[in-house]
Amino acid sequence: MAVCGLFHVLPAMMIKGSVIEYMPNIKSSSKRVLLSQKAAERNKAAKSLMKTNIKKFDAAASSGDRAAAEGAFKSAVKTVDRAATKGLIHKNKAAHRKSSLAKKLADM
Repeated sequence: MAVCGLFHVLPAMMIKGSVIEYMPNIKSSSKRVLLSQKAAERNKAAKSLMKTNIKKFDAAASSGDRAAAEGAFKSAVKTVDRAATKGLIHKNKAAHRKSSLAKKLADM
């Protein structure tokens, strides 16, 4: 924040709903803010898909349908691996999740 005489000069502001967000004055910094927002949205969607696939497997496993559970298991493991590859979750967390899913499948 720059000081100009007695007044403080604030960076450019964006109003989203009831939240005021400060945008940088530098052009490359404002581009970086927009890129990071897009990346955050992509990451949120990928994590949401992973959680949804895990819930679908849990539902199939609890219903007792072995064939549906195996199909849901494959898609759940695939999305967990993809999330670990992209760095959304730690590789050990991915291994733990896959292990628990495999254990549920084996116990059916």
